[in-house]
Amino acid sequence: MAKIAVTGIGVVAPSGIGKRQFWANIKFGRPFIKEITRFDASRYPSHIAGQIDDLDKYTHVSERLLKKIDVFSHMALIASEMALQDSGIDIKKEDPNLIGIFLGNAIGGWLYAETELRDLYIEGREGVSPYMASAWFPAAPQGQVSIYYGIKGFSKTVVADRASSLMAIGYACKVLSKNKLNMILSGGMEAPVTPYSLLCCNTYGGLSEDNNHPQSAYRPFDKKRSGFVIAEGSGVMVLENIPRAKERGADIRAVISGYGTTCDGVDRIDPDSKGEELSRAIKMALADAQANINEIGYISLDGLALDIWDNSEIQALKNVFGSRLKDIPLSCPKSAFGNLLGASGAIDAIITILAMENSLLPPTLNLDEPAIKGLDYVIKEARPKEIDKALVISRGRGGINAVLVVEKGDRK
Repeated sequence: MAKIAVTGIGVVAPSGIGKRQFWANIKFGRPFIKEITRFDASRYPSHIAGQIDDLDKYTHVSERLLKKIDVFSHMALIASEMALQDSGIDIKKEDPNLIGIFLGNAIGGWLYAETELRDLYIEGREGVSPYMASAWFPAAPQGQVSIYYGIKGFSKTVVADRASSLMAIGYACKVLSKNKLNMILSGGMEAPVTPYSLLCCNTYGGLSEDNNHPQSAYRPFDKKRSGFVIAEGSGVMVLENIPRAKERGADIRAVISGYGTTCDGVDRIDPDSKGEELSRAIKMALADAQANINEIGYISLDGLALDIWDNSEIQALKNVFGSRLKDIPLSCPKSAFGNLLGASGAIDAIITILAMENSLLPPTLNLDEPAIKGLDYVIKEARPKEIDKALVISRGRGGINAVLVVEKGDRK
């Protein structure tokens, strides 16, 4: 795969809307998980989440359009606009046939769907909005971004559980490598803090039920881990081939140089406990990037905070890096704000890029006593460090593995 430039970043997350606010909260390790208050979630086994309460303050979307779309599309539109502004691209001057959109999510837009299904059973079919069919389904954000900007190029929506957005980014990079598009908006979005979505996430069996201590409930790789905590948000990047980015004088924030993806094929939910296929995905990404294990200076962990997931992730890394793993800093910064499910990989990649720009490793919160010792976890506080190449790992139910190699950009 050709190396691909990241020239713009847009982020909407519980830790902040916009990269500056988001990064400030990440680097200081501020927690953003709290009790769900927008509806009565008290009867759910897990009723805590990373939530966004001030989305409307940052919107550029009309009230008329907001009535037609779910909140996950709204977040994708805001993140896309931020990414385009950050890239310095005037999209009106671009050929719409040579722009693509590659986004990922896991569950779709259920706030809109739940509301309309309720109206269906109360009022009959006359009570259902005509926009119901186009608002909830997983590809809706791709469609809304396409319509909003008039984008007409080859595009895709990836639905692969929590690995969705990192797979979308990897897919986008592969497409750009073939020189069939000039640029791609890529990333993911998720809005699971709704009554039905929360119910589905609870039946998954992996959520922390430590509701009395929301800020410390998400404890990836800790001995007292009890599951993950859901969160909502969106992360979008502008991707371009490096020659085009340099020709237009773009600020290259980072370079994506390698991508690997595999499936465990062991269980419909759990991963392979030995991490063999995740190991292969990591090796594929390194080979794609023409990088060796000695060049990786930081690893962004998936960190689901469940024994089989965390342990198999570490085992996979040991399979690849061997004794060198103990010298590579590891962290899972989403412990501060929650797991964005299908959007988690995009957010992790954005955090990694910001860490490279600022020469500062983001911390893992709530990692008081590692379940597997002898590794270099970045715990509680950010750590200064130059990072030239990093690995980002994202995984989904059923053993879906996605891995990116990200390199430091050529900043102006």
